[in-house]
Amino acid sequence: MNNLELKKELLNKCLEIQQDAAITAKEASEEMQESANEYGQPSDRYDSYRAQLLKKKDFHSEQYEKAKREISILERIELHKIHNTVKLGSVVITNKQKMFISISLGKVKINNDDFYAISTQVPIYKAMEDLEKGDKFVFNGNNFIIEEVF
Repeated sequence: MNNLELKKELLNKCLEIQQDAAITAKEASEEMQESANEYGQPSDRYDSYRAQLLKKKDFHSEQYEKAKREISILERIELHKIHNTVKLGSVVITNKQKMFISISLGKVKINNDDFYAISTQVPIYKAMEDLEKGDKFVFNGNNFIIEEVF
């Protein structure tokens, strides 16, 4: 598998994970709203069950909005572009781990290889931002060497 194919696989897997998260959050939000509507108005001022349902609905709505924002970040990644430096959309292979600079999803398995999908907001990204193949950086007392960037 060449570098562009690998990048495409990583992006598609991340999109799939985020789209599933968005669907799950939206369905949960709708379910909480439906339950609150079925319950009706509180029977007295100490009846907080409906308020709890609406609070859960708001939580799931926020999760849905977050998932949509992260999907839009993934959609901005240019698949055809090979990067020489570490930036959004880069696949970074170091002597210790493999990373896909996109959104924070944690471990993503592609063809029995573990990649870590990380966002541009995490500290390890800040430590290697704009570095290129062969560059070294230190993060949490660990020495990293960038073996490949694409």
